[in-house]
Amino acid sequence: MLPREADCFQNRAAVKHLEQALSSVNIPLSGLVLTGMGGVGKTQLAAHHARTLWQTGQLDLLVWITAASRPAVIAGYAQAAIEILGADEADLKHAADAFLAWLEPKGRAVGQRWLVVLDDLADPADVRGLWPPASPLGHTLVTTRRRDAALTRSKRRRLVEVGLFSPGEAAAYLTTTLEACGRHEPDEQLAALAAELGYLPLALSQAAAYLVDTELTCAAYRDLLADRTRFLTNVLPDASGLPDDHATSAAAAWSLSIDRANQLPPVGLAGPMLRLASMLDPNGIPVAALTGAPALGYLAHHRDSPSESLESEAALSEKDSTKALRALHRLSLVDYHPRIPNQTVRVHQLVQRTVRDTLSRQCRHRLARTAADALVGAWPTVESATLLVQNLRANTMALTEHAEEALYQPGEGAHVVLFRTGNSLSGTGQVTAAIDHYKRLVEATRRYLGGEHPDALIARQNLAGLRGQAGDAAGAATELEALHEDMVHVLGPGDLAALTARANRAHWRGEAGDAACAATELKALLADMEPLLGPDHSYILTTRFNLIRWRREAGDEAGASTALVQLLSDMAEVLGAADFRTFIARGTLAQWRGQDGDPARAATELEQVKGGMSQVLGPDHPHTLTTRHHLGIWQGRAGNAARATATLQDLLADVERLLGPRHSDTLTTRHELAVWRGESGDATGAAALFQDLLTDLLLMWGPEHPNTFAARYQMATWQGEAGNPAGAAALLQDLLEAVERIGDPAHPDVLMLRHDFAHWRGMAGDAAGAVAAFEALLTDRLQVLDAHHPDILSTRVNIATWRGQAGDAAAAATALQDVLKDQIQLLGADHQDTLTTRDNLANAQAVAGNATGAVAALEGVLTDRARVLGPDHPDTLITRRNLATWRGKAGDVAGATAALQVVLGDFVRLLGPAHPDTLIARHNLATSWGRMGDAAGAATALEELLVTMIAILGPGHPHILATRDSLAHWRSRANDAAGAPRPEESGGGRP
Repeated sequence: MLPREADCFQNRAAVKHLEQALSSVNIPLSGLVLTGMGGVGKTQLAAHHARTLWQTGQLDLLVWITAASRPAVIAGYAQAAIEILGADEADLKHAADAFLAWLEPKGRAVGQRWLVVLDDLADPADVRGLWPPASPLGHTLVTTRRRDAALTRSKRRRLVEVGLFSPGEAAAYLTTTLEACGRHEPDEQLAALAAELGYLPLALSQAAAYLVDTELTCAAYRDLLADRTRFLTNVLPDASGLPDDHATSAAAAWSLSIDRANQLPPVGLAGPMLRLASMLDPNGIPVAALTGAPALGYLAHHRDSPSESLESEAALSEKDSTKALRALHRLSLVDYHPRIPNQTVRVHQLVQRTVRDTLSRQCRHRLARTAADALVGAWPTVESATLLVQNLRANTMALTEHAEEALYQPGEGAHVVLFRTGNSLSGTGQVTAAIDHYKRLVEATRRYLGGEHPDALIARQNLAGLRGQAGDAAGAATELEALHEDMVHVLGPGDLAALTARANRAHWRGEAGDAACAATELKALLADMEPLLGPDHSYILTTRFNLIRWRREAGDEAGASTALVQLLSDMAEVLGAADFRTFIARGTLAQWRGQDGDPARAATELEQVKGGMSQVLGPDHPHTLTTRHHLGIWQGRAGNAARATATLQDLLADVERLLGPRHSDTLTTRHELAVWRGESGDATGAAALFQDLLTDLLLMWGPEHPNTFAARYQMATWQGEAGNPAGAAALLQDLLEAVERIGDPAHPDVLMLRHDFAHWRGMAGDAAGAVAAFEALLTDRLQVLDAHHPDILSTRVNIATWRGQAGDAAAAATALQDVLKDQIQLLGADHQDTLTTRDNLANAQAVAGNATGAVAALEGVLTDRARVLGPDHPDTLITRRNLATWRGKAGDVAGATAALQVVLGDFVRLLGPAHPDTLIARHNLATSWGRMGDAAGAATALEELLVTMIAILGPGHPHILATRDSLAHWRSRANDAAGAPRPEESGGGRP
């Protein structure tokens, strides 16, 4: 009998899908199969389709059969034959065959139009040999929960998946159903209820009936539904109150499907597999978690087939678990598509809840711990921001919601999956989410295990470390101080966890700015650890390494380097030269050598460390990626900004692939890439990269995190370098106000910001204002720094330089001479700052009228820069350019022109044609041609240069203005016009 149409039937997308499936084929169908989980409305869709065809006169015969078994199908066919053909009631099989034969097409004879519906087919085998024939006059429509290949083995059968309501369809159904009963509920409440019921038509229908029968509000009903102490059957109608002539509740329908799945091979495994899946995330469970050793162990000992022998249970393999998943998929209880890469298993949330409702408290707890073990077993050793890891974290969260208490056992502590999830969030850059996770973990360990349980203390320690990662290093150190006291009280002072807390406390004190305190604490810690662990323990070597690091940060650079060399020898002997910790120490030493003035050696040694790391740990290991990051930086500092950019660009592609676009390491790499892109000459590109980076940093860290401040600073710097000094000054002024508002005005970073603000103020045209700003900065720096500190010397250099820019070249030269004496005494004659001051002094002397003296001075600078930095270092090239330029001013125009031609070729070779320093060299060469008498050639060269400069630097860059002045001059000379003053060449000295 055709089922009556459900109240408030939804003419949903699935109706159109069904109609399209029937009308889009050019060959007769022997069957259209509607498949889906119990409760999605397959029967109603089939009935609606049949009723529509019948009522519109498109059918002459409609046969509806409830296909619960093969005998039921035969009986249905026989009944049709009896009524249509007058077949013998005594022989049902013969009558059924007669009916199928009657449906066969009879040539061109006109016959009856028919539709046969086999509703709720339980097993494809039940219709083997009983499919109605393909015919141009009729169709067969099957509804089933099965998705077996046998259903569509014929090319003339088509499978149509029937899914859930869409959110809009579900909300509309609830609204219409309730309003028909005089009920009106807020739209947002109905939308939320639809989502909580998983948009399942059967559940929505029964929930609406429950609301009407009980007169509960939607909000109150949702509270009942959210109460996990209630069974699902308690918040849906009982058998007497089922709506729309439903024969069973949703839970009963699924129970029947589970029974049928358990009968499929491997017999008895579908049920326990579904129970395990019911504890995890309905939106996607990694297959590895359901097929690994913990899952197999559970399946083997909880099979729903007691007749199976223990021997066969113990022999379960991954193949058995995948067959169990396949059986559940065939009954539409889960979605499992093993051929799709990275596919997960999906289970409807109400199916999960129904299954969990059948479990005792003890069984649920045992199952939850098994599920947790399964997640840990599937977790990759080396993490990255892959879909697998994201799904594992989501499943841990779902498991915690279903059975949190089970994950905290007094004898076992908090399950390791809880710590693994928090560390995974932190390790993939989601610090805020990690903090939230560990806050919950700290509270839960206290509630279930007690505040003095070791796991509660470790959770507190991890939370403190995350606070430091979020930017509050001082707060992290304070929390670790209190935690250490508790650990000593509970665990004793010699426990490794307590010792680790001391080490972490020292670390965060150092990160908070007190390197000396960090070194002192680590020295004391080392003295306490060595008697307990022995001198060769890995903890001892690690603590020595950290102590050496903070010694250097505290100012003992030479002592730290010597100690690290000794530690490296010990590490190689104890751990081995190929141990990753040895490589880390080697990489650190290489960086220190760069910081001590040998960046080329740092880059060379880091290249070697990178190779070793790649061999030992693999190219994608975090330590290898970190080494590549440092390598790029030191390649740039060694003078090869283009190579640094290429190294960091390659690294960025890998860290984004492995860690995701917003991991902290990815953000750091993006920061460094932007810096070296700017240093390679693409200031505009650098500013744009920092703008994009700043957007993500604000999202990840907030406006007041140090990393956000650093990106704002860099964006301002590169805007200035790209030709917008006024914009750079404005950005730095805003940043300076923000930093001073929340921090110490005398902090070195604040003073550095003031330094750069003054610089860009001068570059924007306010040389006098720059002098005043630098003089005020000098006064404040002298309050906190020794008069001979490098920052004091740098400030004095800038005051002198901007005085020269303000028009007093003689005073600038005198002041630079005074600073130079102090730099030579304090920094040494070969220090880069000393060499830069010598270059700037020579330029100031030339501007003051002593070009010959400037040439002599620059020849000495060039000799020393080539010796210290190498002939191809950018600073060496700048000195060569300045020397050639002032040689022309001193009278040797031909020699200057020849030298500028050569140095321009080297600029192009080493820095590229678009680098600002290359453009200055082109400017000076063109001017030198004019001085040699080729004013027209100079003008032509400057015209071409101006077009290039505007495209690269932007129309407002100071170099553009100087080039325009030079162009006007040489055009005037070329036209024999008078009165245009001769512009000075751009020597390129750097304040």
